[in-house]
Amino acid sequence: MPIDLSVIIPVYNAGQSIKHLVGTISKDLSQLNIEIILVNDGSKDKSDQLCKELVKEHNNLKYICLRKNFGEFNAVICGLNSAEGQYSVLVDDDFQNPPSEIITLYSAAVAGDYDVVYSYYENKKHSLLRNLGSNIINYINTFLLKKPRDLYLSSFKIIKKEVVKEIVKFKNPFTYIDGIIFQITDNVGKVKVEHQIRENGESNYTFTKLFSLLLTILFGYSLIPLRLTLFVGLFSIIASLLYMALYFLKIVPEWGSPVVIFLGGLTLSALAIIGEYMGKTFMILSGKPQFIIKEKMQSQSVNK
Repeated sequence: MPIDLSVIIPVYNAGQSIKHLVGTISKDLSQLNIEIILVNDGSKDKSDQLCKELVKEHNNLKYICLRKNFGEFNAVICGLNSAEGQYSVLVDDDFQNPPSEIITLYSAAVAGDYDVVYSYYENKKHSLLRNLGSNIINYINTFLLKKPRDLYLSSFKIIKKEVVKEIVKFKNPFTYIDGIIFQITDNVGKVKVEHQIRENGESNYTFTKLFSLLLTILFGYSLIPLRLTLFVGLFSIIASLLYMALYFLKIVPEWGSPVVIFLGGLTLSALAIIGEYMGKTFMILSGKPQFIIKEKMQSQSVNK
């Protein structure tokens, strides 16, 4: 029987919630033929042991343990590579997205024949840092990815099988799922869902992760920084020529030191931007993997 829905859960230090989450998903989605794919992204707690127990307790579960922490997006890509459902839904392990809302996403995707449906929240229960980070990322993506201004790029989303097949073709180790999606399709919908306060543990969202994601988006999915560097360089040349002409005509005094410092700063910034692109290109060409699988397990009845 074809699988209606693949539920992909990147797991990181989710020992307090993962069993309850899987049990609730199985119960709330009992009317659909589903598979649940758990991807353990280098957890340091008892998540590995609990996920292995879940494989034995459920008849619709796949478990993949990564050799180290590769990051949430890479873990999601790993899960998508194993997904066989007509749709794949991405769910965090923190219970802030009620499993019952998966049906809301699924119904919207089927009814609208969308390639991707994003969730959005009337009242977000994230921390101040995460809300700030989300707003910054959302603003940047409006220009870089050409997404609709009113579309919130939530991590809780559903993707059609045909688009999943295209996503997994991307082998860039600096993965950004939304950046890939908008290179593939613009047939995107949205639906309002409930958002809950995190039940257990602390958020893994940090300023370092926000900054890393910003760099990935800027230098992995856009040429705008390079084009801005060209613009600034041309502006600096014109400004320098204009200053020399005005100085020669004795209209302005000598500003040698400030101008040199300013132009030197622009030069270093331009080199840093070019270096960021070259560094990422080098890592890709050197074969840096998206993820490395340490172990795979699945329920005996999966796909039978």
